[in-house]
Amino acid sequence: MTWIDQPAEGIVAGAIEATAPESVATVDAKLFREGMSRFAAAVSVVTTDGPGGKAGFTATAVCSVSDAPPTLLVCLNRKSSSGPILQTNQVFCVNTLSGDCEPVADMFAGRTGAVKDARFVTGTWTTLKTGAPVLDSALAAFDCRVVEIRTIGSHNVIFGAVVDVKMSAASPALLYHNRAYKHV
Repeated sequence: MTWIDQPAEGIVAGAIEATAPESVATVDAKLFREGMSRFAAAVSVVTTDGPGGKAGFTATAVCSVSDAPPTLLVCLNRKSSSGPILQTNQVFCVNTLSGDCEPVADMFAGRTGAVKDARFVTGTWTTLKTGAPVLDSALAAFDCRVVEIRTIGSHNVIFGAVVDVKMSAASPALLYHNRAYKHV
């Protein structure tokens, strides 16, 4: 057994004790947001469809969690109108945007005023296994079933088991950095 396999003193193997975020001294929220604006991130549109209706939102807080089993997470502000719809549907698709998809990103970010179904007039959409909308021009689309939702501060962290993946030809990706879109 290596030291990595051995639990820390007082910690049960496989369990991690966490401190509630609200009980930890943190920096000012404005300073945090300013620092995060320097963090370059891929732009995705997260979509859902099912008994709760059709909805979607633009997100940069998306990341892989594990490849065994394939799992990713998405962070969504609890005030978002898409949250209850996604919770009801229990499925979502992360559509990673290419550099030419700024209009799609703006539509789903709410910059046009369109809401729910009306956001899907931009782009061409299909579905995979879950029925969540898949953007045909997405660099990669990760079709997911919700496995867990955790509330952390102002956001829900939604964990999804990836049940299907669709990829398009490689092209520049759309990033968000310093409060502006960039292509890489």
